Amino acid sequence: MLQSPEAAAPATPAPRPPSLLTKLSYGAGSVAFGVKDTGFSYFLLLFYSQVIGLDAPLVGLALTIALVLDAISDPIVGYWSDTFRSRWGRRHIFMYASAIPVAISYFLLWSPPADWGQDALFWYLLVLAVLTRTFLTFFETPSAALAPELTQDYDQRSTLLAFRNFFGWTGGNATTVLMFFILFPAFTTAAIPQGQFNRDAYVVYGAIAAAMIFLAIMASSLGTHGYITRLAQPAARPGLSLPGIFREIFETLSNRSFIAIFIAAMFANVAVGVGSALSVYFSTYFWGFTAPQIGLITLVIFLSALLGAALAPFVTRTLGKKRGAITVGLIGLVVSPFALTLRLLGVLKDGSDPVTFWVVLLQGQVEVILVVCFQILVASMIADLVEQSQLKTGRRSEGVFYAANTFIQKVTTGVGVMVATLVLTLAQFPAGAAPDQITDDVLQRLGLWFLPVIFILRVATIAVLFTYTLDRKGHEDNLRKLAAADTAR
Repeated sequence: MLQSPEAAAPATPAPRPPSLLTKLSYGAGSVAFGVKDTGFSYFLLLFYSQVIGLDAPLVGLALTIALVLDAISDPIVGYWSDTFRSRWGRRHIFMYASAIPVAISYFLLWSPPADWGQDALFWYLLVLAVLTRTFLTFFETPSAALAPELTQDYDQRSTLLAFRNFFGWTGGNATTVLMFFILFPAFTTAAIPQGQFNRDAYVVYGAIAAAMIFLAIMASSLGTHGYITRLAQPAARPGLSLPGIFREIFETLSNRSFIAIFIAAMFANVAVGVGSALSVYFSTYFWGFTAPQIGLITLVIFLSALLGAALAPFVTRTLGKKRGAITVGLIGLVVSPFALTLRLLGVLKDGSDPVTFWVVLLQGQVEVILVVCFQILVASMIADLVEQSQLKTGRRSEGVFYAANTFIQKVTTGVGVMVATLVLTLAQFPAGAAPDQITDDVLQRLGLWFLPVIFILRVATIAVLFTYTLDRKGHEDNLRKLAAADTAR
């Protein structure tokens, strides 16, 4: 039942599907999150533990604390952007304001002082990780929340979010290719024969990545600026107390289907985060791939991300979002451990064997396709909950919902890295060791601890998805009820 109509001004749906330019502009903003996410997921643990020399458990602790603090800012920023009134709308003012601070904090993250001890480095990492996460929240949450406003169509939402997800993967992957094809080879010296262990490479990376983040934020903000007058404006409301604000946030997020998708996505993203944080360890130490080989694997991800983005709208149309996500999850459960299991059984050799390289490359690309498709379906499932929540609360709360979605994504680089450091600790993986200093026993333990962790997380994801209830028919019913309520007013 609708509450007071003064609680929220009705959204003005786009009269036709978003144009290609709109999709490109909206999607481009995700480059900022993709660049940051790839840095946190793939390189931050390696950089601070193996290059800088900060103990891996301290790296994991710093990133976990940053994640906890970020969890507080996410819903506040989301709620604020839902209720903010200005001539620039309720989203764009936050998006513009974030550009410079997040770029500066991300650059500094990769330039720690060279002569600091463990305690000082821990605090440096913690402070910069918190600042980077918080400033990015002020862009990512309001920007992502535009999706349910740009289109209310069940299928078009998957298409629109496919653009955003593709840009996120492409932007992040571009920096990975940059590292392995350009920076790591450029910073390979006689004293440091592998460039991924040269801190100067990361300083240059930090500068380039910070510039990419800034440009992505500005391009997306400017590209969607013209939509401000067509987007929902919240009605003027008397000021709420802090307890009142959190009461409204809790009311919005207490939706049963949201809780289901939130928990399922948490498990899925932790699994992705563990794999991402340890990917360089597996590529460099476990498989023994060269930098060009790793670069080729990451280069092909551009195609895999495109295929995953194209697959999600097809899955939405043919299976629906819930059934599609479960199906994708089951396929991933089989694909994910394939190459690693064969190596532990002695069927595959190390990376010097061409067969091993191509098996790992193929498996990795299939896995990326499935992950991209799954992430798009999850984001689109969350978008459909906006109207269901509006029927219950009388408020459009895109910002709150996508704050939760942003938090889910950040779990990839928070809890995921923490679990990855736990795996390294259990495997007794030495800090600061070169590949030729790692014994076969250590590599065996690394694989044997990694596999059950990933298996448990993936099974939990699939199990929780079954409790999500909103389907195409339910979404269309919600739109009809809202339209009837608008007509009645």
